[in-house]
Amino acid sequence: MDLRIFTEPQQGATYDDLLRVAQATEAAGFDAFFRSDHYLKMGSGDGLPGPTDAWVTLGGLARETKRIRLGTLVTAATFRHPGPLAISVAQVDQMSGGRVEFGLGAGWFDAEHTAYGLTLPPLKERFDRYAEQLEIITGLWKTPAGETFSFSGEHYTLTDSPALPKPAQSPAPPVIIGGGGKKRTPELAARYADEFNLPFAGQDTTLAQFERVTAAAEALGRDPKEILRSVTLTVAIGRDDAEVARRASAIGRDLAELRENGLAGTAAEVVDRIGQWREKTGITRLYLQVLDLADLDHLEFIASDVAPQL
Repeated sequence: MDLRIFTEPQQGATYDDLLRVAQATEAAGFDAFFRSDHYLKMGSGDGLPGPTDAWVTLGGLARETKRIRLGTLVTAATFRHPGPLAISVAQVDQMSGGRVEFGLGAGWFDAEHTAYGLTLPPLKERFDRYAEQLEIITGLWKTPAGETFSFSGEHYTLTDSPALPKPAQSPAPPVIIGGGGKKRTPELAARYADEFNLPFAGQDTTLAQFERVTAAAEALGRDPKEILRSVTLTVAIGRDDAEVARRASAIGRDLAELRENGLAGTAAEVVDRIGQWREKTGITRLYLQVLDLADLDHLEFIASDVAPQL
């Protein structure tokens, strides 16, 4: 079971905050450091000092870490044009020595689009654009050096692109697709994904979505086992019930709800819970959503008391 740390810096974090967490993630032995790609806080809190850009952040972390994988859950297709996005991600992959994983989603949070002058199209158009972006970005990366890439779609047109730079990973960084859409999401995952991630859902819902991805892959003649299964869950783990309660309170979550819908409890309780997830859904990777970025002891405790039991 790969354990990865996932952060939500739009809730209030500087680059230096993220660097501390990323370096603690690496020192503790976790597999990867991931961050959301959002420009506006959600829910309570002031979000100060304001958003940090996901790919600028990851470019910095690429030079200040050595081992951990780096990526987004997930970059919004509405934020950037696919050509420049392919360049940015390929560059960060080069800067990291081939440690980038590329999560891409259709985009959904209306308020951040309004706040920063971004267009959020209706759902069908959004998914049409998303599908074109996946084809363009992976096509640019996989075009052999010395050849050109062209694409003519409803929303994007590329003509004789040199398809440079190339990422360090060949033929491309792993692509992560996720979400609960019942038709187009599984179809796109079957076509493009190396990993399918479902965040913050119950085990039955998660298993049903994994099975849709499996069916879509089989319909395309692809081996479903090529698509790694992962989930994202919020964590509040402690040495005793008091520490668990303190950590849940620090992130504004009801402990009973978090025990039901996330990973909350002592190390033994959480290990049992992860085992249930594994048995029910077949996951081999778990993203731990850590919301209190000042609590580095939380990461160290998970690494020392939970990870070895997995």
